[in-house]
Amino acid sequence: MRNDAKEQKVAGVGLAVFSGDFCRGDEVLAALRQDTGCRVVDDRVLVKEAARLSGMSPGAIERAFSAKDSVFEKFTHEKGGALAWLRRALAEQLGSSGLLLAGNVAHLLPREISHYLRVCLIAELPFRLQQAMAAENLTETEARRRITAADTAKAHWVQALRGHEDPWAAELYDMLLPMAETGVEEAAALIGRQLQRSAVQPTEESRQALADFQLAAQAGVALVEAGHDGEVAAQQGRLTVRITRKVLMFNRLRDEVQAMLGELPGVAEVSVEVDPGVPHDRQAEIYRKHDRGTPSKVLLVDDEREFVQTLSERLLFRDVGAAVAHDGQSALEMLIDDEPEVLVLDLKMPGIDGIEVLRRVKKIRPEVEVIILTGHGSEDDRRTCLELGALAYLRKPVDIDELEARLQEAHQKVQASREADRA
Repeated sequence: MRNDAKEQKVAGVGLAVFSGDFCRGDEVLAALRQDTGCRVVDDRVLVKEAARLSGMSPGAIERAFSAKDSVFEKFTHEKGGALAWLRRALAEQLGSSGLLLAGNVAHLLPREISHYLRVCLIAELPFRLQQAMAAENLTETEARRRITAADTAKAHWVQALRGHEDPWAAELYDMLLPMAETGVEEAAALIGRQLQRSAVQPTEESRQALADFQLAAQAGVALVEAGHDGEVAAQQGRLTVRITRKVLMFNRLRDEVQAMLGELPGVAEVSVEVDPGVPHDRQAEIYRKHDRGTPSKVLLVDDEREFVQTLSERLLFRDVGAAVAHDGQSALEMLIDDEPEVLVLDLKMPGIDGIEVLRRVKKIRPEVEVIILTGHGSEDDRRTCLELGALAYLRKPVDIDELEARLQEAHQKVQASREADRA
């Protein structure tokens, strides 16, 4: 039975809990939910809500948490978009009090919102290995691999948001609990006592920080929807947009962003600046506005390496973002990992041929549009491909204008389907 007096004392405050895998985090969260009556908002909940709001797929939203970028990232800046929508979804959730933020989403919360108690649950590796092996019947090698992969992803996430290489660093949290030495009930009790401290109660400053976060989240989504990519901060109605790539025509970019964001309710001023500390891996990138009406997730599948590379470059010259796979198996793997919208598919390839790839694509991801581009197909092949759901059947050498027109048709079909699902 919940302690109603305790629930009354924690009204208006919230929890943000970040846990290492196999550190009994789920058990502690269940105990906290029982003790405090807080509503849990975890990664799954926020991904689902961000996908609903944005029309992006849940997989694309989830990639924001991953250390690995999609092969289409340089064309779409999709990761930045996913992060903007996660912040927007969280900002809407924060309109309610008594939340328990659990998982990666705990680090989306700015430090300045001080009426949330930040907690980290972690343990030494031997304890985690034992927990993993017992819970999921893993070998020690399998358990170690699982934990290492999870920790790598969490470290990347915390580095990206907080600039800290160690996701378990004590300075990132109000409480860091060593779960090898702390039982589940003891951990929940310790957290519950800290929630009742006056230092965690809402203040005028923390409420303003929450309002700033909500405004910045709204502006971040507006920026993404207009095809821009930048980091937005807010302070009492004043927005600052930081660009982390080289900008060729800064004044035009600044004027466009200021005009757009200046129309948002509650915005008093907008400044745009290029971050002087551009990460090393972005120093060669030129800022490019993403045109949502242009195909940017096209996968070219062809074993003729020189041909397909040249085709990719010609399409990029026309602002069509295209990645390359040289065989059917690689294409099918990228279908799951990178979620292309359109495949341009050769028929004659070693291993899995184009017709079998088409058949599997339409079974696994029927919403993906497929354009056949081949120099060896027959009339029977053409008929088979169209019956299997190919959008078009083109022959090499292809007229680039015709291919671009077909790609645009495919992109419009995909976008229309997403809009229908969103409605």
